[in-house]
Amino acid sequence: MLTPDELKAKQREVREAFPANLGLRVHRAISWLKRASNESDDPDVAFILLWVAFNASYAEDEGYASGKERDLLDNYFEKILRLDAEGVISDAIWTEFSGPIRVLLDNKYVFQPYWNNLNEVPDYENWERSFGSAKQVARNALSQSDTKTVLSIVFNRLYVLRNQLVHGGSTWNSSVNRDQVQDGANILSFLLPCFINIMMDNPDEPWGKPYYPVVQD
Repeated sequence: MLTPDELKAKQREVREAFPANLGLRVHRAISWLKRASNESDDPDVAFILLWVAFNASYAEDEGYASGKERDLLDNYFEKILRLDAEGVISDAIWTEFSGPIRVLLDNKYVFQPYWNNLNEVPDYENWERSFGSAKQVARNALSQSDTKTVLSIVFNRLYVLRNQLVHGGSTWNSSVNRDQVQDGANILSFLLPCFINIMMDNPDEPWGKPYYPVVQD
């Protein structure tokens, strides 16, 4: 895994070959990734900064405009995994992070239907059944080394954690649910440099147009 400084050095070496959209994505993602690396003692802040870096790497105008961000994210994972010739991401999921991922998938507090039911949103009374079904899907994916499905489910859980932090649904440095924040930050801090590096190695792939391009009046 490359450090933010190593990623930046590589970017300077190869960026002339980048299309403008990819250049902007990589530049923004590395900037937030580097800032997050300074927050090793504050997993709350680190997680938020890492999520911004993740958004910079994949989010594009089509998803925001059409409401199909979930589809874009799935397509992004499929592309990243297809281009991961060395299998770095799969290896990380099955070895280094298999324990934290299993804990995360078993955690109802990062399962959105649990909160929907708690907040009396209609039609979520059977959230436990949905939770059990989702865990079974995850277990099947883990047993079959289905990295894309595992990534999709993990980031779905991390998105709930992201919402809790960004929307004020959690206390900074709280003693409650510390493990999920730290594990989430650790997972993101490992995977994001891999994602960015793969993108830089494949500049001819269509990485999409950022929704907020640089505008100079």
